Amino acid sequence: MIEHSLSLCYHNKLILAPMVRVGTLPMRLLALDYGADIVYCEELIDLKMLQCKRVVNEVLSTVDFVAPDERVVFRTCEREQSRVVFQMGGMGAALLSDPDKIEKQNAFKVHPCFLQMILSTLVKGIRRPVTCKIRILPSLEDTLSLVKRIERTGIAAVTVHGRKREERPQHPVSCEAIKAIAETVSIPVIANGGSHDHIQKYLDIEDFRQATAASSVMVARAAMWNPSIFLKEGLRPLEEVMQKYIRYAVQYENHYTNTKYCLCQMLREQLESPQGRLLHAAQSSQEICEAFGLGAFYEETTRELNARRAELLARTPEAAREPVEDTSGVIKMAVKFDRRAYSPQITPKMCLLEWCRKEKLAQPVYDTVQRPLDRLFCSVVTVAEQKYQSTLWDKSKKLAEQAAAIVCLRSRGLPEGRLGEENPSWHKRKREAPDQDPGGPGAQEHAVPGELCKKLFVALGSGEESPLEGW
Repeated sequence: MIEHSLSLCYHNKLILAPMVRVGTLPMRLLALDYGADIVYCEELIDLKMLQCKRVVNEVLSTVDFVAPDERVVFRTCEREQSRVVFQMGGMGAALLSDPDKIEKQNAFKVHPCFLQMILSTLVKGIRRPVTCKIRILPSLEDTLSLVKRIERTGIAAVTVHGRKREERPQHPVSCEAIKAIAETVSIPVIANGGSHDHIQKYLDIEDFRQATAASSVMVARAAMWNPSIFLKEGLRPLEEVMQKYIRYAVQYENHYTNTKYCLCQMLREQLESPQGRLLHAAQSSQEICEAFGLGAFYEETTRELNARRAELLARTPEAAREPVEDTSGVIKMAVKFDRRAYSPQITPKMCLLEWCRKEKLAQPVYDTVQRPLDRLFCSVVTVAEQKYQSTLWDKSKKLAEQAAAIVCLRSRGLPEGRLGEENPSWHKRKREAPDQDPGGPGAQEHAVPGELCKKLFVALGSGEESPLEGW
């Protein structure tokens, strides 16, 4: 874990824990607003970061680390500078069974993935404070031996989750084990794991710190449920907290699937409420905003960001704004794909593919480019040797491709899947569907957007890593 400042202190601090899919920029900023002193980003795999390129996003005033597939892996801003901790996740609990890999440089030659996870190498190789987060081992003696070895690597602090590797939140946290560790080492100990049994309000955080004799407290699930847990004055109403979170998500263009996931964690037992159902049905940031009465805010913020993009583009040479390829002969229209205007089971790309098959034409070929300045996408689709393109740039590759498909379909006077349209070929496929082998060839090819979204959220709820991409 690497901080943005050499002066970051770990004594008497309230800390937002690293949480997969939760610790993105909107949640970190919200936690800081409510009183957190230090915020950890979500757990990130070191190899992914090595593949990323650093991009200064002038539109959002952020620094983005962007993967080869153009997904933003990590985004940060000046507001959290010197208070954000970057966590590299190498499935760290697995290292507990082999302490040699934690302490010794020679040991990690076993596998290059450990190179940047080994504490002694990090401490010697970078100019930032390094911390470590562990769980307790089966015996207290082994745990104390481990933390002593960790301390010798020169790290700035150690976070202790007071449960064993195999234990879940419903198992009691061992305050005694954390206290024994705090009394054994001289570096700050950060207590973690108290959300289920101990921390329901702000004052409980201090009680947990005293029970563990720790220097600081790291809060995970209690902060995920309501980030105002860090507020001295007490918890704020959930509706207020969620609206504030959504505002950050829109301002920093957080992917709607991640925004939706975090809001679902806050709603918890209210997911079956009318608002919870609206959230569950939302398929874009705009629809999420509308579900919480923030539709006007979304429109205003989007206009402001687009105006900022236009201003930056006006100062950019023409050659940098347009695709490099010659676009002569391309049929163009100013269109965008709005999911709400289309049947839940049909997209323009699916309509175009179906038409090409019916006419025995080659499949549509999409050529998509990204504009470096604002990271927007534009796609050109080729059908029967004719190219089609929308003149409006989109936030994602998939949206840009859908827009290009719309241009082609409208130019040819073909159905595009909009609500109210009739297309006999689709009705035929629906009738034939029960007789098809759901696992046979093409089953995935004809999967509908709604099904893809459901699969995505099953993955989100199952603890598997999510690419945070969706329709």
